[in-house]
Amino acid sequence: MKLILHIWRQKNAASAGRMVRYEAGDMNPDMSMLEALDVLNERLIEKGEEPVAFEHDCREGICGSCGFMINGVAHGPQRLTTTCQLTLRHFKDGDELYLEPWRAKAFPVLKDLMVDRGAFDRIIAAGGYISVSTGSAPDGNAIPVAKDNADRAMDAAACIGCGACVAACPNAAAALFTGAKITHLGLLPQGEPERHERALNMVAQWNIEGFGACTNLGECEAACPKGIRLEVIARMNHDYLAASCHRR
Repeated sequence: MKLILHIWRQKNAASAGRMVRYEAGDMNPDMSMLEALDVLNERLIEKGEEPVAFEHDCREGICGSCGFMINGVAHGPQRLTTTCQLTLRHFKDGDELYLEPWRAKAFPVLKDLMVDRGAFDRIIAAGGYISVSTGSAPDGNAIPVAKDNADRAMDAAACIGCGACVAACPNAAAALFTGAKITHLGLLPQGEPERHERALNMVAQWNIEGFGACTNLGECEAACPKGIRLEVIARMNHDYLAASCHRR
């Protein structure tokens, strides 16, 4: 199959970027979008041109490294799918695709489709930890956890930090990501000691990083490849307000 790829090319963070048109022919429909870019890059290198920079690692939808906008949709048109899992058979022969990096003040473009998502790491560092004794792993049944809490914590822990929620949000808010991290630790007894400080510190870091405010439009939930629900934002707001009142 043949695709027409319009790809955002930007030399570095200080340079101006632009869309560049490439004709990608003889593509196997079973290729993933990242494999298609690999083939395109091989052809560019053979012609002495600069390959397209994009981030990737596991290519199994686990690590959260990959991700860019495809025709204005984070990770592309297939729901609950990361860019590395998106295959070309979801497109038609001759389709024109526009590939752009995540667009957010807190995610500055490094090169082409790569952005700096270090802001997420700093949000986690601000409060994404628990006070436990180091050593060997405790017995799985040593601390009872209610089934509902365990299920909701595991659902929130599925967040891979890819940044699609920020890219999809008109406000470039980090609410779904931050809410998922606060929820997944706060629902478990091990995370209870820092529960309120965690909410205060992580939300404060979110604001420092320059993410926008959440207005509950729900675009983040629709774009999330792991199906993180908006309820984690409600949980975050609850913990933040409770912590603010307690501090006063």
